[in-house]
Amino acid sequence: MEVIFSAILTVVGLILLCLGGNWLVSGGVAIAKKFRISNLIIGMTIVAYGTSTPELAASIAAAGEHSAIILGNIVGSNIANVGMVIGIAAILVPLTVKKSVLKKEIPMMLGVSALLVLISIDGELTQYDGILLLGGLGVFAIYTFRDAMKQREKDIEKQDQSKKNIYVKSAGLIGLGIGVLYVGAILTVDNAVILAKEFGLSEKIIGLTVIAIGTSLPELITSVIAIRKGHTDIGVGNIIGSNIYNILMIMGVGATLGGVMISSDVYIDYAIMIIFSMSLLVALKTGIINRFMGICLSIGYVIYLAVTFFK
Repeated sequence: MEVIFSAILTVVGLILLCLGGNWLVSGGVAIAKKFRISNLIIGMTIVAYGTSTPELAASIAAAGEHSAIILGNIVGSNIANVGMVIGIAAILVPLTVKKSVLKKEIPMMLGVSALLVLISIDGELTQYDGILLLGGLGVFAIYTFRDAMKQREKDIEKQDQSKKNIYVKSAGLIGLGIGVLYVGAILTVDNAVILAKEFGLSEKIIGLTVIAIGTSLPELITSVIAIRKGHTDIGVGNIIGSNIYNILMIMGVGATLGGVMISSDVYIDYAIMIIFSMSLLVALKTGIINRFMGICLSIGYVIYLAVTFFK
């Protein structure tokens, strides 16, 4: 009975994470649009930050005693973002990717992933490593801010009196999203730990699969909606930005709060994360992630989940 109750609470927690992330994104995008920021930058910043907040909330809740969940959640989420989110999105609609994304942003994502592997060699992410990652986050934030100023849309929108309260409404959505995310994170992590112990699974595996998929749902929902509306830049930018923030911000915060122990078998997951990310460079020639690529990514992700559960 306790297992069923914990499973229900875990699902409720994941739903709250999705709702909270969605509201946070809605508020952030509305404000960004008022400042005439391009879709790609919105995807890589406001939307990426917002859809990464479930991972952040879950990692803060797991900091210290359950650090294996943090590691599994971040690596698993990055794999899910490419394999599940981009895979499904590309099956629905072939994704057009700008050359600037392929030449700059994707290599940045790969570089950040390589940095994570490098600082993991000693078997632990210390508080100093966490500070290093947060420093990298600061550098990336400055880069995206400058890029946003360069790409700022030139068309100045006329003030609409009916939207004069947009900032108040958006701030309300952001505040509500943060509150719901906090509750969802506590429910998800606490009950996922109970389920892991009950079924004899390690916390890392729970983080790599159940929590990673759950906290990646906002990315999936947001990207699919954005792409279906024709905003491919937001959908692709969201994934790249989220993967960068997951390592720099979320792993940085998790390591700074209590350190993260690195198990030897995680290097396999690191390798898979990097391979999935590198696969996006296939679009370098055509500038399109087609349906066939989407099918390959999705099948690859399903195989990864199966192997992770039964290894």
